[in-house]
Amino acid sequence: MAIVEAAPIAIDQDVVYARAGGRDLRCDVYRPPARASKHTAIVQFPGGGFRGANKAGTRLARPLAALGYTTVAAEYRVLPDLWPASLDDAQAAIGWTRSHAGDLGVEAGKVVVLGYSAGGRLALLCASDEPGISACVAFYPSSGDISRNPIVGESPSAEVLSSIDVLGKIKAGFPPTLLLHGTTDSMIPLDQTLRLYTSLQSARVPTELHVVEGMTHIFDAHADMAAASAEWIDLFLDRHVVNPRVYPSTEPPRP
Repeated sequence: MAIVEAAPIAIDQDVVYARAGGRDLRCDVYRPPARASKHTAIVQFPGGGFRGANKAGTRLARPLAALGYTTVAAEYRVLPDLWPASLDDAQAAIGWTRSHAGDLGVEAGKVVVLGYSAGGRLALLCASDEPGISACVAFYPSSGDISRNPIVGESPSAEVLSSIDVLGKIKAGFPPTLLLHGTTDSMIPLDQTLRLYTSLQSARVPTELHVVEGMTHIFDAHADMAAASAEWIDLFLDRHVVNPRVYPSTEPPRP
């Protein structure tokens, strides 16, 4: 499977979206061909265990742009900066995207967050804390206990631990969420995402789960997996954000 690009994608590299911690924070903007645009922005956060956040690690940026989405791949502060610097930066990237909606050719009310691993945790937290997020997509997200991760400091306060807790923020009204995880992921066990899915379902959040057989962490590094993931994301976002709709039942009538 491959994404066929109808026209070249324009990429604006190293755009400064904020300044924090004494340095510029940058993003890369992947612009779809104008005639293919779905006027929807996807702000993407790379993984790295809060030890790195290379925006080049947003592997779905290009294939999703080819499908009509404006994608903003944002870096954020990691160690030695401590929490909540990463979350502050993620929220700043979302704010920058909304404030530049006109220039980006998107609707300010159609902003989606997408993250990988640690970036998946950021996406989920932003979906909870930021009003107006249209949907959330998380690849093998870090959603378990990370109280021993150096990002929270040596003796994290209850406030810090609460602010980084994902499951504690799941409630009714959470944006539609798509989760993707490989069955043989040894870095972030699949059980974390299964618990997250159950929590979202219990809160009656529109949620879709893709458990990919035989795939490890960062399975979207494989071109065919990236292409398939982009198609799944496209359909999910199209029916929840771009062109919201409800499908009629296809079940046969009961006797």
